Amino acid sequence: MTTSLQTPVRTFQVWEGRSLPALVRAHAPGAPLPEWVAANRDRIDELAHRAGAVLFRQFGVAGPDDFRAVMDALSPQVLAYGERSSPRSKVSDGVYTSTEYPADQPILLHNEQSYTAKWPTRIVFFCERAATSGGRTPLADSRRVLARLRPATVAKFEQLGVRYVRNYLPGISLPWQEAFQTERRADVDAYCAGADITAEWVDDDHLRTAQVRPAVRTHPVTGERTWFNHALFFHVTSLPEEVSTGLREVLDEEDLPYNTYYGDGSRIEDDVLAELRAAYEAETTAFDWQPGDVLLVENMLVAHAREPFEGPRRILTAMSDAVSAGAVVSGAAAGSAA
Repeated sequence: MTTSLQTPVRTFQVWEGRSLPALVRAHAPGAPLPEWVAANRDRIDELAHRAGAVLFRQFGVAGPDDFRAVMDALSPQVLAYGERSSPRSKVSDGVYTSTEYPADQPILLHNEQSYTAKWPTRIVFFCERAATSGGRTPLADSRRVLARLRPATVAKFEQLGVRYVRNYLPGISLPWQEAFQTERRADVDAYCAGADITAEWVDDDHLRTAQVRPAVRTHPVTGERTWFNHALFFHVTSLPEEVSTGLREVLDEEDLPYNTYYGDGSRIEDDVLAELRAAYEAETTAFDWQPGDVLLVENMLVAHAREPFEGPRRILTAMSDAVSAGAVVSGAAAGSAA
């Protein structure tokens, strides 16, 4: 499908044998993406909601300032990164490095900040420098992941939700000061109270939190049910085997940096974890980054990941358009209301 708006582009809803992401490619390399986005936001929204992710290629996005201009054109609500679960460096207001995690380790599929009470509906990536090898950003349609799960599995998660337990331990996990961007315990207590998080100070440097969130959400625009959680991502068995084993040898279960349970605190069965892994794997697709690429991901519709890589990879990210739990319904509530 070809569209000629202000900057001539080609839009591919299916390209290279994949339907995710949709590809919007400029005819003339170096065309200004912010101007095209500003003139075509309705079309972009429609494409993003249908496909789940849109890759903009061959436009003139060369660095962080250009990327921020794209974000401003996409949304008036570019977000700061709060209630952090991974280390990132701030590049400029609203623009961060992607997760700073060892290059030889994968980052599993997840929907950004699904464990919070207020999350971004969009996460956008910019490829400033592609890796020499590897380093792709796999995607999986969370609507299709949900459809692959057994009805009994979905029903149990919808009934109980997901319980997230985190321990902020010096030298082992992200310090609470970095996660909550404050040096004051009172600020953390206030944030947790307002976000329906139980906070326990085990000692001055050890904070333990627990929160229960739905496993299935309904997209506020499309009305589609989607598998939107970190149930598998934060489960201790999702760590590399040697790391998971080592942590469990030196820490009690309640002190693990991250773990997940059903909302009532019961353990998620091994066969269910295997089912979740299989569903994600079946829906995973990936593309090779090119410098200047901008990838728009509908966070509630599509999960993202990162492959191991070699070379000086630099992917920047920004988030936008927050929605709170009170503004959407859980999948179970949506199903009963339909």
